[in-house]
Amino acid sequence: MCLARRDGYAVRAFTVEIHDVSESEMKAARKLGERVGVLEHRFVRLPDVREAGDIKESKQLRDVPPTYIPMKNAIYYSLAAAFAEERGSHLLIGGHNGEDRNLFADTSEEFFASLQKALLAGSPRLKSHGLEILRPLRDMGKAEVITLAKEIGVPLELTWSCYKAGSSHCWRCDGCRKREAAFRAAGVPDPLAPARP
Repeated sequence: MCLARRDGYAVRAFTVEIHDVSESEMKAARKLGERVGVLEHRFVRLPDVREAGDIKESKQLRDVPPTYIPMKNAIYYSLAAAFAEERGSHLLIGGHNGEDRNLFADTSEEFFASLQKALLAGSPRLKSHGLEILRPLRDMGKAEVITLAKEIGVPLELTWSCYKAGSSHCWRCDGCRKREAAFRAAGVPDPLAPARP
């Protein structure tokens, strides 16, 4: 949101709430949208979409990270494209970073090229608007993303990385550990980090 606003775009935000997502994450998304000044922020609830770690009955998902969501980006971007078609938007901007490509096939260049082609084929309106999917962070690591965020004034105190609900991060889950490592690597103080003795 912040990068698109910096680059002069009028921004509509799109957030998907899936099964067992932390309410704190939803609150953070809402606050960020308000602070950045998006034109509209649409929240879509998909309670039956689950992470692999929450799909206990599947033998097919044993070799993927517990945070993997089957066909996540096909689902999310299709819904975002429907929103774009409704509003006459010509860009879908995703926040995937370079580290995502090592974990998830649906963040690859091949996937997004095919997806954009499919979306244009499925909607004469999106085709006439020249809909394009942009991923400006796709070649950056998490530490580089944090450095950029600091440079452009992202309100990092409103961001949320924890997998657990609560008023503050737990600093024990995988999301918190990755956040801590990325801020440390970037040399940027994390405004949410607990005070260390």
